[in-house]
Amino acid sequence: MNNFLYRSLEQQLSEEIEQGRWQPGDRLPSIRTLVQEQGLSKTTVMHALNRLEARGLIESRPKAGFFVRPQYKPMPVNTPSIGAISSPAPVPVSVNAVTQELMCRSAAFDISPDAGTREALPPGLLQLNRTVARELRRQKGLHQYYDEPAGSQQLRDILARRYKRQGCQIDACDLTITTGCQQALFFALMCLCQRGDLVAVESPGFYGVLQLLEGLGLKAIEIPCDSVQGMDLDVLAQAAEKWPIKACVVTPSFATPTGALMPLESRKQLLALAEQHDFHIVEDDIYRELAFDHPMSPLQALDRQGRVILCGSISKTLSRDLRVGWVVSERWREEIQRLKLVTSLATSRYVQQGVASFIEDGGYDRHLRRYIPNLQAQRDELITTIQQEWPLPCASSVPQGGLTLWLELPQHIDSMQVYASAREQDILITPGTLFTAGDHFRNCIRISYTHPWNPDRKAALNTLGSILAEINEH
Repeated sequence: MNNFLYRSLEQQLSEEIEQGRWQPGDRLPSIRTLVQEQGLSKTTVMHALNRLEARGLIESRPKAGFFVRPQYKPMPVNTPSIGAISSPAPVPVSVNAVTQELMCRSAAFDISPDAGTREALPPGLLQLNRTVARELRRQKGLHQYYDEPAGSQQLRDILARRYKRQGCQIDACDLTITTGCQQALFFALMCLCQRGDLVAVESPGFYGVLQLLEGLGLKAIEIPCDSVQGMDLDVLAQAAEKWPIKACVVTPSFATPTGALMPLESRKQLLALAEQHDFHIVEDDIYRELAFDHPMSPLQALDRQGRVILCGSISKTLSRDLRVGWVVSERWREEIQRLKLVTSLATSRYVQQGVASFIEDGGYDRHLRRYIPNLQAQRDELITTIQQEWPLPCASSVPQGGLTLWLELPQHIDSMQVYASAREQDILITPGTLFTAGDHFRNCIRISYTHPWNPDRKAALNTLGSILAEINEH
């Protein structure tokens, strides 16, 4: 492919968009038209358009073409409020051993882990694998050297530009590449807290955060969340009045396990509370791009006081196996890089460069265009099965993005008993008690729609419904 030709077309269209010839929402000329007008091959035109999409200037709409990308906007949701707690107080954290068992089986998001071993890789991941392998071949003697602590400059530049298009005031120098989002969260908490400090967390919330609190000797103040708007900020305000909260860990977009999406006004209120009570916010931004409609901007985009440390990763949107994440903070940049040197020295150079090339060439956005509609269809099939085929009625969230449903079972059903019975039949669910440091949500479970509902997983889901009905009868 002639690099000059596709880059020339990319530059031409980019300038026309910036100069206002094409307005947000306008449809660009079709691929066939561009091929004829520019005298280029279809492959060259497609490559230029994919790169423009990766830059956030245009978006592809199935069977309609490419359109100038509109700005990000808030997305309304309508889901039931279930499984909240009240009257939070600081508690030490001790993570349930079931968490380790789930992770040892690599099955936190798969109801039937053995089913995935027989599935072919999706096209996006095949392309990613080729890109990463290509970067490995290019390393030559560089494999004998560590990467710089901040990580690949190319990847940091690409991520910074991507966040800037979403309203964030982020410079590449403030971004540090990490080994997944969990390490990013770890660095953020290490910077903000000392042993014994109090950290506000979502409840139910991500058990990985509870693991970090336990390891760092921090205490959790659980703030109740519902499956619509997420964290109850009135309760957070009351807790902040009573307790010296040092940090608040929150997933504003499609929090696990509920799938909640925090509205714009609530995000502004959260930042106001942080300023009023002088605590920092650790934003877990790992699910935001898995919105079924246009994603909202990160919480960090509203931050004018430097109170938000932004943590992200490709593990949920692309591949859990690559372990590429990042943490963004101007104030704590040097301390974060020092912590990275102490804990892991560096991140794989060729993996970072492979991911950077994959994003820059448009592969990442093409992957999301295929993946997100599949996720929505898998969510719908899961909800339909629960509502129409399970013999036991259950209340569930209806997330507008992300990967998981939160199910509320009848009060007398213990999800740990459900977990044990299901495990005997090689079915894995995530009990509600894993998402709290206290003794809450015993009648709740999380189920993921990450994977296709092939016959094995559909059978496992129906068997789970029968297990629940049997436990309910006894």
